[in-house]
Amino acid sequence: MLEKLSIRNIVLIDTLDLSFENGLCVLTGETGAGKSILLDSLALALGARADVALVRSGVDKGSVSAEFSPPPSHPVFDLLTDFDLAEGDPLILRRTVSWDGRSRASINDQAVSAGLLKTVGEALVEIHGQNAERGLLDAKGHRNLLDQYGRLEKDGAVVNRLYSDMQTTKEKLESALREIEQARVDEEYLRHMVDELTELAPEEGEEDALAVQRSNLMHAEKIAEALRDAEKALTENGGVENKIRTATRAIERVIEKAAGKLDPVLESLERAAIEMAEAQNVINSVTNDLDMDPAGLEAVEERLFSLRAAARKHKCEVAALPKLLEEFVARLKAVEEGDIELGKLRAAAAEAREKFISAAEILSKKRRAAGGDMDKAVMTELAPLKLGAAQFTTNVMELGEENWGPAGINKVEFLVTTNPGSAAGPLIKIASGGELSRFMLALKVVLARSGSAPTLIFDEVDRGVGGATADAVGERLRRLAEELQVIVVTHSPQVAASGQAHWNIRKSDVNNVTVTSVDRLDEAERTEEIARMLSGASITQEARAAALSLIQG
Repeated sequence: MLEKLSIRNIVLIDTLDLSFENGLCVLTGETGAGKSILLDSLALALGARADVALVRSGVDKGSVSAEFSPPPSHPVFDLLTDFDLAEGDPLILRRTVSWDGRSRASINDQAVSAGLLKTVGEALVEIHGQNAERGLLDAKGHRNLLDQYGRLEKDGAVVNRLYSDMQTTKEKLESALREIEQARVDEEYLRHMVDELTELAPEEGEEDALAVQRSNLMHAEKIAEALRDAEKALTENGGVENKIRTATRAIERVIEKAAGKLDPVLESLERAAIEMAEAQNVINSVTNDLDMDPAGLEAVEERLFSLRAAARKHKCEVAALPKLLEEFVARLKAVEEGDIELGKLRAAAAEAREKFISAAEILSKKRRAAGGDMDKAVMTELAPLKLGAAQFTTNVMELGEENWGPAGINKVEFLVTTNPGSAAGPLIKIASGGELSRFMLALKVVLARSGSAPTLIFDEVDRGVGGATADAVGERLRRLAEELQVIVVTHSPQVAASGQAHWNIRKSDVNNVTVTSVDRLDEAERTEEIARMLSGASITQEARAAALSLIQG
């Protein structure tokens, strides 16, 4: 419930701290006293759009704080957990608006977006005013209202998920059909490409290997000539090897006389002899392996040019040709085996459709049952509101498949008739102004019981009615307040007399400044206020007696 409301510098309010109670809380006051300011302030704390016009003239900023104590099982705590917000006791929603239009929002002193503040606020407080009436009159929202009344949210979530599954499998099937249809159109082309690339048989890394081989073949003659010159340099005039042997023998003749100084020289000559022999072996080996065949060069070039021509044809790199062949083979296989895959997709789509239809039909049946219960509940409320001859019907229709959606297969519309024998029609077209207000109240009372918000606010729900009808309005609000906290702004003395706590909103001049104040009335003050509502500016003893009679029931 709403425990406290603190307002600072909002329009005509300087400083205001209110503490609310459970049950039916009544707010009254003369026209223009500031009741709308109070509701606008609360709406601001609940996440409504921040308007600089709310900031009191002459100050930098205005602020509103609202403290709540929802029951531990309330879903608002799941919201707080989802956004890593501290739960706290009480739960405090705060909003600040600056003169330049900037605003700040917080929950339990943690900064949040206005959107999150609004989401949390809607879970805590449900405001029934003119905007809410427009929502009730709009058939687009009737299905959601019926689901809320019938506690069908979980069934609706299942239908929503199954509809998504059905659409996904349907899209997969349609995509596969398009691909296979296009593949069949291209089948002859695909076969030609597969045959052509299969014959070419491109291999990964083949272009680089062929380029190296081509380069070697193109320079084979020059390489052979260089090898011959190298061999000649090593072997002519007795060869380098003979010279090394001669040098080695010369050293060996005097090595014993050198006291080890010539040992490194001898070792170096031995290594040189080994390296020279190895060099000659490598020269001979390379010479023997050297491919001097012009036909080999021609074959390599023909293969390389064929690969590059295929790459140009398919507008890709040579290295991508093996992958391209795989893709062509896969597409051709899809054509050849398409019926098998299509069969699987058709079966999956059919199964998903059957599951959706089954769940949607169950939901439809539950909606019809909930609609019947809701009709009875509303009709029960209509008779005391002097609409006993009226009929309220929740029309649950099944839609054609082309209009199915995440919410199922139904369209829901609230229909009424105010006179026996008349055709039922939408509320806005059938009911007169006074009748419309009473229909709205009956609907609000019935629907409010199914809402999750622990606090309900009714803004002048009794407008356009009086007498016994106003008594019935007050009785319904009080009965509703047995289950929830109900705050009502009213001009009706009958409704005000039904309250369990009463506040008076008034406007006065303080030091030549107009301010709005709100006072909690005791029993005597409450009687006086209701007497004023009955008689106007001049309160008579008869009005006081009538007020006391209303309060005592």
